[in-house]
Amino acid sequence: MVRCGNDCVLPRPFSIHQVNDNGDIALFFAVWENGKGTKWLSQLKAGDKIDLFGPLGNGYTIHPASHKLLLVDGGVGIAPLYFLAQKALKQGYSVTLLHGASTATNLYPDHLLPAGLEPIPVTEDGTAGKRGMVTDLLPDFAPRADQVFACGPAAMYDEMRKQRTLKSKPVQVSLEVRMGCGLGACYGCSIRTRSGLKQVCKDGPVFALDDLLGDKPDFI
Repeated sequence: MVRCGNDCVLPRPFSIHQVNDNGDIALFFAVWENGKGTKWLSQLKAGDKIDLFGPLGNGYTIHPASHKLLLVDGGVGIAPLYFLAQKALKQGYSVTLLHGASTATNLYPDHLLPAGLEPIPVTEDGTAGKRGMVTDLLPDFAPRADQVFACGPAAMYDEMRKQRTLKSKPVQVSLEVRMGCGLGACYGCSIRTRSGLKQVCKDGPVFALDDLLGDKPDFI
């Protein structure tokens, strides 16, 4: 959770994007139109200090018996998946990334991705890689994976639920929701799941896809 200047009463939630050998962390985010927090962050300069607290919540879990991992990101969903890929590759896993964006200029640059990662770019307008939605490629890649990890908008998870190739696969997704405190005290990020009421900041943000209810995460 990052405090973003005096004009933002509440801190903003961000995924840990990278961690180097010294323990330094990097965040990755989009600057949203009329987004006070991200705009304030984008105007900082090298050497400026920010107030943050964490890490909070949970993360992705790789099963001991897994060998081949499939990562699926939509938009800025690459933020936590980079960190997952970074750790998994160091531990000897095979990692493929289905990397979706609206157009080529919104794709994360290949040369900045972790070495050893197999990136498969997908753009809605066909300006780079495959044309279409990132979920269109799941039937081609999911059958070869032992586990699937995703981060993206709720609509992407809705489409993933319809994929027959994922019915027998363990799929973990990271939810993007508004958060108030980040500590589970305000209940502002509560959702309903098959195992009851959960708080995304405390019990998540990573959940099993089949534990989420409805056509999309059922936010209160």
